[in-house]
Amino acid sequence: MPEYKLPDVGEGLTEAEIVTWKVKVGDVIAINDIVVEIETAKSLVELPSPYAGTVTDLLVPEGEMVPVGTPIIAIAAEGEAPVEPVETPAPAPTQADLGEMDLSNPRASGGGEGESLVGRNKVERDAMRRPRKATSPAAAAAEQSTHDQVQMSFSTGNVEQPDLVEADEPAVPAHADVAPASSSNGDVRTLAKPPVRKLAKDLGVDLAALVGSGDGGVVTREDVEAAAGSATSGFETGAGAPSSTNGERERREPIKGVRKMMGQAMVDSAFSAPHVTEWVTVDVTRTMEFVERLKTRGEFREVKVSPLLVLARACILAMRRTPEVNSWWDEPAQEVVFKSYVNLGIAAATARGLVVPNVKDAQDLSLLELAGALNQLTATARDGKTQPAEMSGGTFTITNVGVFGIDAGTPIINPGESAILAFGAVRKQPWVVTEGGDDRIEIRQVTTLALSFDHRHVDGEKGSRFLAAVAAIMEDPAAALLF
Repeated sequence: MPEYKLPDVGEGLTEAEIVTWKVKVGDVIAINDIVVEIETAKSLVELPSPYAGTVTDLLVPEGEMVPVGTPIIAIAAEGEAPVEPVETPAPAPTQADLGEMDLSNPRASGGGEGESLVGRNKVERDAMRRPRKATSPAAAAAEQSTHDQVQMSFSTGNVEQPDLVEADEPAVPAHADVAPASSSNGDVRTLAKPPVRKLAKDLGVDLAALVGSGDGGVVTREDVEAAAGSATSGFETGAGAPSSTNGERERREPIKGVRKMMGQAMVDSAFSAPHVTEWVTVDVTRTMEFVERLKTRGEFREVKVSPLLVLARACILAMRRTPEVNSWWDEPAQEVVFKSYVNLGIAAATARGLVVPNVKDAQDLSLLELAGALNQLTATARDGKTQPAEMSGGTFTITNVGVFGIDAGTPIINPGESAILAFGAVRKQPWVVTEGGDDRIEIRQVTTLALSFDHRHVDGEKGSRFLAAVAAIMEDPAAALLF
């Protein structure tokens, strides 16, 4: 029976989190059917199955981080019978068995690694004993009766016999989709199905603190929802103790996946490249009018047109005069790498963290093609489907903080690049307009652009010239004809 192992998705990534299973035990799947969604340090990725057949087991629960090469799902090929473990109940010891045991040897009483009252233990078995299945009341009564008989038999020899069923040994229902009972440190884990584990993670509920109401102590969805609805501050109510309050006071989220990658990248950039940030406030009334005219053109009706499109084109054109902005400081080689192509990155905030996919070879695209590429890029990022390859190789980044109503900021350069431009909110403001030597105040649409650049090789003059050129095009899109 083949087991699908977590593949290497590239970009040097060594582990991934199982986010959502797209199949369940018993499903019949074909080759290339999507079976699971994983999160790497760079993006969410849907994995297709390399096998056809019936899903017999989900080997890793949702929310768990596993290294590349770990088996994650078992699939029985067509015509192949699923392999299910069969447990044969061990018979109770007979009086003849008891008579053959050396009562003076403590190992004979079940406390060692040799003979036990319920048969022989395999020496090669792991240290963690497999939890027993939950039994019915009738079976439990029969087992207790056998236990009592054994105790009576041993009472004549003054040998203390341990219980056949350990009190702290949890019962595990025979469901294939129940999470493993043992954790990496050897402790017994709380029993819950993968969907329930994910629900607990989303609601911030600690499964280890719950007592399951399901068969064999399995934590159910109702248990998690009840715990989430009755979370307290952690104090017990009593004489002189603070009263409990509804709602949690703290919530912790593990730092992993895209968020972990983003955090490390920002630290590396902030403390390796000396950042300088410059601002310019621009009257973009003509750009806003130009955008409205584009929306009425037939060829642009199928794409979303925004001021970001004009800004992207302005940055590409301005780089022709200041190629240093599109270069990179290679510290190990002690060289500045000038790039004749523009992989234009657009910073996108997603539920799982900041991602910066880029439009490859943006300098070769027409305005219409650039609009379509930006639409596709943002839609993919919004759905959390951006692939690692789409985020690699960027040369320059735009971060559109204006969509959040922010006027400006000091953005941090994306690693491997030398500059990043923040696009602020476009607002109607009083503005001094000069025509024919006369000044007058008008209501205009104004925005702020903020450029951060690596001051090791992009000096103040180069950064200022680039920002001024971008501002000139945003103020009057017709100025693009001069570049």
